[in-house]
Amino acid sequence: MSSTIVLNSSNIVQGSNNSSLIYNFPNSVKFSNHQIAVQSVSLYYSWTNINALTLKNNTFSYSWIVGVTSTTYTITIPDGLYEIADINAFLQFRMIMNGTYLINSLSKNVYYAEFLVNPNAYAVNIITYPVPTSLPSGFTAPVANPATGAVAFVGFPTTTFNPVVTIPANFNLIVGYAANFATAVNTGVGTILTATSSISPQVAPNPNALISISNISNIYASPSSVIYNVTPDVSFGELIRSQPSEYAWNDLIKGTINSLLIRLIGQDGNALNILDNNIVILLLIREKSMIGY
Repeated sequence: MSSTIVLNSSNIVQGSNNSSLIYNFPNSVKFSNHQIAVQSVSLYYSWTNINALTLKNNTFSYSWIVGVTSTTYTITIPDGLYEIADINAFLQFRMIMNGTYLINSLSKNVYYAEFLVNPNAYAVNIITYPVPTSLPSGFTAPVANPATGAVAFVGFPTTTFNPVVTIPANFNLIVGYAANFATAVNTGVGTILTATSSISPQVAPNPNALISISNISNIYASPSSVIYNVTPDVSFGELIRSQPSEYAWNDLIKGTINSLLIRLIGQDGNALNILDNNIVILLLIREKSMIGY
């Protein structure tokens, strides 16, 4: 026979980014020969792969030269779940806001740097294009847009160049480059440059949510507190319903306690930053002597 413990949003520890929940027993309980297992978990897929607070991987930069003066533009990505195509779209958005693009004869925006998935190499390419020294035939330069805050085209270089895209630490893991990698400037040559990931991109650094519970006795595991793995099988923002086909019972440390702490952590052992606090976790506790041990 087992007893059920229910945790929901009311159990979330304030300031934990919805990753820690605490269950306070009505009275102190003594665990002498008990086990615990996860019965079910329901939560929304709302932890991010780009995050300023916990992952610190939300920035990169590119350069632009006007005349002979180089300016570095830092791109700060809002917290969220991004594919490479989304990161590239945000780069293009910032280029529009910074006035570092042109418009071709078909009224299409022309950007001079991009991220592109290379599926054959399991990599991300960073492609940069030579910026002309004057307006090409049929092209137009963007004008300021007060409604959006976009500025007018900032200007041309004296000598053609390729923008330098710089990949700082932490963000480098997302796109698969060494920390602080920078593309070549290629001043005056006027050719397209392609860089390719040197390490496997970790676009989703925390693809799963591990459930860690305090007071677990497991001499075979490190950390010993992890007892369950939640794998998202839905799109970002949708509800995950996870229920084991068979309960994995874990021994509880013997002693008297007042509460249990449940944490949702990534594969790196750090707490997840979960945006949606609609979380329901059902736990089962049983006494081993009641099941024939």
